[in-house]
Parts: sequence; C-alpha cells; structure tokens
Amino acid sequence: MSTSAGPRRRPTIREVADVAGVSRGTVSRVINGGHWVSEDARVAVEEAIRTTGYRTNHHARSLVTGRSNSIAFLLTEPQRLLFTDPNFSILLRGAAAAVAHRGMTLLLLVAGTAAERENVASYVGAGHVDGVLMISSHENEPLIGWLSDQGIPTVSCGIPLGYDGPVSWVSVDEAGGARTMVRHLRESGRRRIATIAGPQDTPGGRYRLEGYRAELGDLYDERYVAYGDYSSESGHAAMTELLERVPDLDAVFAASDTMAASALVVLRHSGRRVPEDVAVGGFDDSGLAETLDPPLSTMHQPFDRISAEMVDLLLDQIAGTPPKSVTMRAELVVRASA
Repeated sequence: MSTSAGPRRRPTIREVADVAGVSRGTVSRVINGGHWVSEDARVAVEEAIRTTGYRTNHHARSLVTGRSNSIAFLLTEPQRLLFTDPNFSILLRGAAAAVAHRGMTLLLLVAGTAAERENVASYVGAGHVDGVLMISSHENEPLIGWLSDQGIPTVSCGIPLGYDGPVSWVSVDEAGGARTMVRHLRESGRRRIATIAGPQDTPGGRYRLEGYRAELGDLYDERYVAYGDYSSESGHAAMTELLERVPDLDAVFAASDTMAASALVVLRHSGRRVPEDVAVGGFDDSGLAETLDPPLSTMHQPFDRISAEMVDLLLDQIAGTPPKSVTMRAELVVRASA
C-alpha cells in the first residue's frame, strides 16, 4: 500500500466563511478589496484565511472579472533616479507592501523618454494592468491625459500640473510645509534666508517656492533664490551660486534633502559653520537627513501613508468610485542643522 500523500486539496471560500462565521459574499468582498465590509468581519476573514491557508486563484478570477489583478508603479523619470533618489524607492517599497496585502501584483514601469512612453502606453493599453500609480509627473505630462482618455484608472503622486481633467492624486501640503520650515528659521533668529528651489515644472518645486515666498512676504528677495533639479549636483551648484551672490545669507531652505546635503558640503568648504553661521533646512526626511553632519532639520513626508493612500484610491477607482484628491501634512523634524 502506498504511504505517499496525494496533493493537498486547496481550501475553498466556503471553508474560510465557515471558520470566520460570515457569508461567502463577505469573504469575496474582503478578497477583492474590503469594500462595504465591517472592520470586525474583515479581521475575522483575514484570520480565517491565515488559519485555512486559503490562496486566491488569480487566473480564474481574472477570467471572470476581465482584470489582470495587477497595477503599475509608473516612474516618469530617467531610470537612474529610481536608485539615486531615495524618495522613489521608499514610495515603491510602500506601494509594493500595500498591493501585496491585497493579494495583487505591482509592476514597475519607467517612462523617462519618448520611446519609453510609447512602450508604456502600448503595454498599459493592452490591458496588462488594471490601473496606474503615476510617480513624479512633470507639468503637462502627456501620459496623464492619455491614461484619462483611455479610461484607465490613475492616481498621481502630487498634484498633476497642467492637467485640468478629473484625476486622483495624493500629496503633502507642499506650500504649507515650506512655510513651516521658513517660519522655524525665522523664529530661530535668521533674517537672510535663501532657498534652493526645485524644478518649477514639478509640484514640489513650484509650491515649495510659493510657500517660501508667502512666508517671507515683503522680505522676499529674488537674489536669495537659486534653482536645482533635486539632484546632488544641482544642489552643489545652487549653493555655490548663492554664496557668490548673497554671501551674507544666514539660512538656506532646500526643496529636497539631497540638495540640502550638497549645501552642507559647500558651506563647510567655504568656511561657514552649520548652524552657527548658516542654518540649513530640507524637505523629505527620507532617511538621508539624519545621517548628515550635522543631522538635517527637515519637513517629514509620510511616504508610507502616501503609498497606502494611493493604492486605496486606485483600487476604489478601479471599482467605480470617481477620482478624488488627498492632501497630507508635512511635519517639521528639528535636528542640529537648524
């Protein structure tokens, strides 16, 4: 007589429902996103899924629903920035975790060139994903309008500049965060506050500069403004430019921690002490800030909440909910640099 065990039978939704003490319909709703399910029922179903070892048959479900059960994380930037800009990797990690929790697949797509945009449009248009998380869109990004025209659910990370159509987005209060940082610098006694602004075709670049200008009011002076593209190299060039133009500055607000890190290097090489001679503040708090010398005061973006909210909005939109927007607060984190 053979003693070898046959293949283990897959647990069914009925068994999950019996263990959880709910209907099969409730189990199905939890598996498909948790809409219209009470928190107690959701917890009970998730525990029953763990107990029974139930696994969704994604192929069968896609045949019934016509959906791919996957969504795209679309970076509209050069590929190298995925590895050199810490913000993007943190957003990717958070989105992957949120999507995995829903039993779905996250696909990484990069469209930093015209050719890559065409490839992405062809891939997404063929129905390989159910929706798109749009990361770092520049003003008048053509893919946003195309996705909307095609009826493909899309959520933008940040306000999509230059696009007036209905699209979901999640953002921190860019201008409010900048005002908070500049106010902190002023309250610490700084009077000649410069800024390294980001690119003006991005929401972070534009609205953080607007916040800086609004907080200074009548004290705003264009001589104290230099521009970068969020990169380390541009931060170095902008800080050098500011010291040549306004050597009496006593504080700098950089629109990203990466540019602030370069500002610290330039200030040190010029003989300025931080924060004794020049205070420095950044924006992001993506992990780099606390490793700098001195540790950087910055505005904290809740990247984990941003990723999770983007995924929630996208799944709601896939289920038929109209687009909506969410704005979150950026919190001041005070460290030794300011």
